[in-house]
Amino acid sequence: MFQFEPGKAPVTLTDAAAARVRTLIEKSENEKVLGLRVGVKSRGCSGMSYFVEYATDQKKFEDKVEEKGVTLFIDPTAVMFILGSEMDYQEDRMFSGFVFNNPNETGRCGCGESFSVA
Repeated sequence: MFQFEPGKAPVTLTDAAAARVRTLIEKSENEKVLGLRVGVKSRGCSGMSYFVEYATDQKKFEDKVEEKGVTLFIDPTAVMFILGSEMDYQEDRMFSGFVFNNPNETGRCGCGESFSVA
């Protein structure tokens, strides 16, 4: 497992993100949902894209982040790409969704759906 600074989570949440995670878990039809899983997949014009999905268990080697009353599970293959990121939730007339403020990003596609790291 990747080693972090003691007491520092690989990902932090804004109040808006924590509120949205809480709402999603409460509205889930699956009673076994423990939190949300965060990771990255290879896709998009810049190479990688974030994914967020329901988590009903903690997979082997996943980091567990408990913050502001919610739980995130961090996919171990994503840690090196998202370490130090802040997860936010934004909503306006044209968009609603989780947004990652990631200090590791070296580029982002024009539509904002994918990112790259050096």
